[in-house]
Amino acid sequence: MDKLKCLELMDFLKDWTNFRSSLHEGIQMARQFGMSEEEIQNVAVSVGEFLNEKVCPASSEEKLLKEMWDTASPDERKALATVLFKMVK
Repeated sequence: MDKLKCLELMDFLKDWTNFRSSLHEGIQMARQFGMSEEEIQNVAVSVGEFLNEKVCPASSEEKLLKEMWDTASPDERKALATVLFKMVK
């Protein structure tokens, strides 16, 4: 990815514990506000689209996730979001 077209904002794997914790808290808050699992999943896909487009992968793991996202269908992207949700429970 062209470094001029993306941001080097995050390396989730450098602070995986805090990333998981903040994601878990965000999901719990969305549920408390009455969002359905499908609505939360749709928001997660939108965030994933943004991150995939704007943030440079900073590790080999993030590069792999980007490649998976790039080749995934819309339904597969929802499945990736669901797996991530299960990981932070």
